[in-house]
Amino acid sequence: MNISQTIKMLAAVSTMLLTHALNATNQSIQYTDQKALHDIAAAVSAQNIKRDITKLVSFGTRHTLSDTHSKERGIGAARRWIFSEFEKISKQCGGCLEVQYIKATVSGEPRIPQPTEVVSVIAIQRGSIDPDRFVVMSGDIDSRVTDPLNATSDSPGANDNASGVAGTLEAARVLSRYKFKGSIIYAALAGEEQGLFGGKILAEHAVKNNWRIKGVLNNDMIGNIEGINGVINNTTARIFSEGTRAVETEEEARLRRFTGGEVDSPSRNLARYIDTIADRYIPNLDTMLVYRLDRYRRGGHHRPFNAVGFPGVRIMETNEHYDRQHQDLREEKGIVYGDTLDGVNFPYAAKLTALNAVSLASMAWAPAPPAQVEISGAVMPSTTLKWAKAKPRESSLIAGYKIYWRYTDQPQWQFSRFVGKVNEFTLQNVVIDNYFFGVAAVSKDGYESPVVFPGPNGSFGNN
Repeated sequence: MNISQTIKMLAAVSTMLLTHALNATNQSIQYTDQKALHDIAAAVSAQNIKRDITKLVSFGTRHTLSDTHSKERGIGAARRWIFSEFEKISKQCGGCLEVQYIKATVSGEPRIPQPTEVVSVIAIQRGSIDPDRFVVMSGDIDSRVTDPLNATSDSPGANDNASGVAGTLEAARVLSRYKFKGSIIYAALAGEEQGLFGGKILAEHAVKNNWRIKGVLNNDMIGNIEGINGVINNTTARIFSEGTRAVETEEEARLRRFTGGEVDSPSRNLARYIDTIADRYIPNLDTMLVYRLDRYRRGGHHRPFNAVGFPGVRIMETNEHYDRQHQDLREEKGIVYGDTLDGVNFPYAAKLTALNAVSLASMAWAPAPPAQVEISGAVMPSTTLKWAKAKPRESSLIAGYKIYWRYTDQPQWQFSRFVGKVNEFTLQNVVIDNYFFGVAAVSKDGYESPVVFPGPNGSFGNN
């Protein structure tokens, strides 16, 4: 072979390799459209949500330290009513919900100085194949005024956070009509305003009982569309998620420094999953992925779950009105303060509730996110991903796996390839240095799990 022939051959090989790489990186992502998810979104009732928020406001105050004996006022009456609503829902689905109180006594805290029983209400809808795998939707029972220790003044808490509890109840009404592979927990958490205690107590309970929680969707203020900055918008919502896992070890942090993963924690890929759900199933709603644990130097009830290693996000309105949060009911200089019913847009709260319901259903019908995802390909032309085999209880559910990848500066997954029911696959001529990668599990009827970034940075936990 002469020099001219050699050059032509090398050029042909280079062209072939480039073509393979271009083909691999330009596959559009294909999803299976699910009619059931459209049906779930359409079934959420703004009227039901309005009724529930109105009822919660009627208790006067739901402060964590308020009356627990009255039948009409205080947090005790509120949580008993929530419990009874879950029981009604369960009765309508033939006892499909396990309704229970989760509680512990807290004392010696700045906002709970005296021993106080913090009592949350949860309802568990068990899955048929993997009943110990959970996704959670939560809202907060309690409310407060300006002084966090004022347990007696009227504190309607219509948006903060009767809207989140009402959304959770409505999601239970809609989803209890269906049967899922994994389990769903509907949670009305107490003690949020006093230090996120309801979430801490439930998260500890989950760890103690070996619950495999794959996602917590915390809803805290989902009903306001009018911002204090004058913006009025009912077409957007925010999803907050932590960047690196709170339980990351020093060795895992060192690994992340060299391999990436700062924006690919399981919480962040859960947020991407919900964002995709919004685009596909919730009309006229655009979700904003906020790369922050919560609002600036503020907190919510997903945080205690993050703190013990569970993926969790906060879903909420985009435009907050601070005159309607944590305020004594009053009017000063023509400005009306307080979190009252007239500040809640019920169709908007229904829209965000629908986003939750569809996301919960999709994850509960899908297989668990792949476990023990690993990646290799340094100084090689191709990238190989591996993951653990599904346990027998889920293997029959799985059609196969889908590898996703994206350019490192992109917020959403761009490319994908379904690779079948294998546990290792090599993307030929896709160079590891240029992309971030992940793997999702796909059910036989087309439901997908969230994408899992390789290594401990992206792990959703063992399956």
